[in-house]
Amino acid sequence: MHITVFEYGYLSCDKSACDELGAELISSRAYNYLKDVCLSASESNTAKCLGLTKRYGYELIQVKNYVGVLFTPTGEHIEVLPKTGRTAATNKQAVAESRQILLMMLQHLGVFRYVATNQANVVSKQMPLLEVFISQFLQAVNRLVKRGLKSDYLRQQANLHFQKGKLNVSKQLRHNLVSQHKFYVEYDEYLLNRPANRLIKTALIKLASYTRLASHQKLLRELQFAFMDVPSSTSIKQDISALKLDRTMVDYYSPIAWAKLILEGFSPLSMKGQDSALSLLFPMEAVFESYVASVLGQHISNHPLSDEFELLTQARSCHLVEHHEQQWFQLKPDLLIKQGEKNVCVLDTKWKVLDQSKDNGSDKYGLSQADFYQMFAYGQKYLNGQGNMFLIYPANDKFQTPIEQSFKFSAQLTLWVVPFYLDLEGNSVLQLPNSLDPEMQKLISLLTPAREQQLVR
Repeated sequence: MHITVFEYGYLSCDKSACDELGAELISSRAYNYLKDVCLSASESNTAKCLGLTKRYGYELIQVKNYVGVLFTPTGEHIEVLPKTGRTAATNKQAVAESRQILLMMLQHLGVFRYVATNQANVVSKQMPLLEVFISQFLQAVNRLVKRGLKSDYLRQQANLHFQKGKLNVSKQLRHNLVSQHKFYVEYDEYLLNRPANRLIKTALIKLASYTRLASHQKLLRELQFAFMDVPSSTSIKQDISALKLDRTMVDYYSPIAWAKLILEGFSPLSMKGQDSALSLLFPMEAVFESYVASVLGQHISNHPLSDEFELLTQARSCHLVEHHEQQWFQLKPDLLIKQGEKNVCVLDTKWKVLDQSKDNGSDKYGLSQADFYQMFAYGQKYLNGQGNMFLIYPANDKFQTPIEQSFKFSAQLTLWVVPFYLDLEGNSVLQLPNSLDPEMQKLISLLTPAREQQLVR
């Protein structure tokens, strides 16, 4: 059973709650399992992903800002998608757009860089996210098998009828004192039994119980046959530690990256006890930050002034206070632009949905006071209280253009709130306001190349 829910959506086993509050319906067994996970949050990091709440008398499980896929031991597959797609005309369109957006951004997340760039076939088939991930892994393994699995020398011990390799004298005396026609020997054999192959086979076995597509089940069986001579991993942690992926193992990079995600799970959820569930969940804040940093980094590297400017991610050079001659509370803006040794501009990404129509003193577009305190600290410490800063939010139907009026902390320190347009064709762009000072024109050209400035303006 496949259930799709957006960030901050609700799950319930009560049909009345689903009808009245728009929650997604799951079985009572799956609900009780996820409820137990929520209640054990003190023992794990689950509170970041799921929360138990109550609305209008109904008990609900709310998913938070982690997106991806989650299986329950009942076999129900829960797909959590980015909230930016909720404003599409139809739910079907919203799901398709959100899935595309997530896959596009995941390509820029380091650990998930092996997501294929062309997802048109996925969208046309409306393939659930979990099946997308399984498809990517199976195709990577299939390419590896076609190019040939790598073997390695493995030390073997055996009591043979002939001498091979090196005679183990102590064991020869212990085992063959009577059977003197046999030889207890040690020798190296060139086998497929190596950590990389064991991990891939174990991941294939694990996925067999999750995929529901007949084409994936068929390919899984074929690939398991290709790994027939490879034993399963008895210790995943040891095999991961023993991995040696050198230049001769380039074909293994993608399959191993996927296998590690499948076997370890990319999730803070800690599933304890006999029941266990596959989870591949990603903090949306980190995904969006990584994507924006990657896109802006490409813009700057392709700019004629790339030698003059540098884009730093997660700068760590400043702290909020000094106490007992120690620096406390490190300040880490998402993005910092430097020109030589001088800090030019601070940019911070926020994965929140703004509404530009809420231009009033109570709603404040949906902006957070805590975010402004944070930017003020960045401006004082990194820019010495002088310059321009940008808060970057994902563009949506209600936030299409920059807020032209700046937010002034002082006469010298200014904050701009701008949208980042997520383009499924790969032309994502940061949209900057027209009212920036002439001194900022160089920065504008740096962050929005000429071909994209036409799109923005």
